[in-house]
Amino acid sequence: MIKPNGPEALMILIPAYNEGGSIRRVVAEARMIVPDVPILVIDDCSTDDTRTEAITAGADVISVPYHLGLGGCVQAGYRFAYDAGFHYVIRIDGDGQHDPRFIPLLFKRLRESRVQMVIGSRYLNGKVAATSFARGIGIWFFRQVLRLILDKEVHDPTSGFVGVSRQALEVFARSFPLEYPEIEALVVLQRRQFQFVEVPVVMRARMAGQSTITALRSFYYVLHVLLGVVVNILKYEGKRRKV
Repeated sequence: MIKPNGPEALMILIPAYNEGGSIRRVVAEARMIVPDVPILVIDDCSTDDTRTEAITAGADVISVPYHLGLGGCVQAGYRFAYDAGFHYVIRIDGDGQHDPRFIPLLFKRLRESRVQMVIGSRYLNGKVAATSFARGIGIWFFRQVLRLILDKEVHDPTSGFVGVSRQALEVFARSFPLEYPEIEALVVLQRRQFQFVEVPVVMRARMAGQSTITALRSFYYVLHVLLGVVVNILKYEGKRRKV
């Protein structure tokens, strides 16, 4: 199994569920950009050939014993990276939307800025990315919510193209939002007085398959994440008062 290759070792993490049509190309592209960096695919009980395609492309693969969902897979990858001694992890999705050419940019900012998280933003510097109407409404809504909570603008709060440091790995290896985790993870970072920055990236269309985020699921997403954020805040306030 993969091991760190230096004192500031980086690992690429790819959570994947039924991404057999794209995962080989995603791994191959990442390998071209960062040839010496280990790539770990967490296969979330896919029913297609995701595992085989990822291995063929040269990735290491962990197949979880039962379907964990996105947050569970990301946490499993973070836990592995932390226990193995990696200092940085950059996560990209298995559907090909996250362009691996921006991995060096995220890694550079992680090391130089000393923040705990770097987010690849498709909306930074006034850039507009194509997305569905329902998803666009959700992104706008959570921008407003996070501005109030974090006292800081987050241009792309639902981006899964993120890099984290070892400090964040230590936290997320123990506890990580299990469903639609990106926004709740920012709240967790804020409560620990960790810092994050956004860097501009270009996101692409899916290479294969279809998104599971329909208009109805977008509505559920907003309610679910909002509830999770409120719970996180209440838990933090309760712990703070006990101190």
